[in-house]
Amino acid sequence: MRKHTKILVTGGAGYIGSHVCKLLAAYGWEPVAYDNLSRGHDRAVKWGPLEPGDLADGARLRDVLARHQPMAVMHLAGYINVAESCADPMLYYRNNVFGSEVMLTAIVECGALPIVFSSTCAIYGLPQKLPLTEDHPQAPVNPYGYSKMAVEHLLRDLDNAAGLRSVSLRYFNAAGADPDGEIGEAHDPETHLIPLTLAAARDGGAIDVFGTDYDTPDGTCVRDYVHVMDIADAHVRALEYLLDGNPSCACNLANARGYSVRQVIDLAQSATGRPIRVNAAPRRPGDPPILIGDASRAREVLGWRPAHSELREQIADAWRWMSRSETLPKPS
Repeated sequence: MRKHTKILVTGGAGYIGSHVCKLLAAYGWEPVAYDNLSRGHDRAVKWGPLEPGDLADGARLRDVLARHQPMAVMHLAGYINVAESCADPMLYYRNNVFGSEVMLTAIVECGALPIVFSSTCAIYGLPQKLPLTEDHPQAPVNPYGYSKMAVEHLLRDLDNAAGLRSVSLRYFNAAGADPDGEIGEAHDPETHLIPLTLAAARDGGAIDVFGTDYDTPDGTCVRDYVHVMDIADAHVRALEYLLDGNPSCACNLANARGYSVRQVIDLAQSATGRPIRVNAAPRRPGDPPILIGDASRAREVLGWRPAHSELREQIADAWRWMSRSETLPKPS
């Protein structure tokens, strides 16, 4: 095991980034969180230094890279709200694409450090077949998906042109929280279904269900949920894969099992022991009816095996975090 070696983690103060930093530290790495804190939290940076900075600030990135001399980069700094991307696409192209281009330019200048990229299943768009595999056509239906696809293509081209090797991890829906309760999901504003549903249970509010007339068993969208610690584990495995000299690749992170919005609400009611009121709302633009992934490549290439595949466990961990966190309102 490589000890006391630094890894630069862009977006290291965010939801997934902070969990990645925790697991990196557990395996003997020193994560350096690079984050502008516009959507992350400095309180989530617990396992290494925080370097405040923006992706588009090339001079700041070069300074951080020169001082810390990381062995590799994990790139998780990106906006992820599908509805926001549809309302303000330039925000997503500016941050996710242009910011990544500035960052990658700095990385190539520093010797083409290997990079693990936080991608998304949103690059596939409307499924032509299920479960989705990595060779499915890429036809995003929202600017968020397009922005992530653009970065994947840029990484591929930089591999050919500059020898920049990468692993793109195409997440399905990240869920849950650190089972130890040290960190968890705390977006502001929150847009993800599970924390919104748990907040409704906690506060006695209601949850909006966007679309009840989809061609699914109960009329609501179906998604494949992956525990955030399993996603973090895939990052560490992808890092080791690259540092062992292996070639670039892209891998889905999924459990090959879908749950509808109504099923999530039912499981949240069971986990909390509280009723949850539901408001039917119109469909949101850019929401495919069903997204379920095949993670066979991650198993074969990275040796990745999800340890927390049950949605009931994911919701229980998220509820434990929400109940105990000093930074969130306590349940009544």
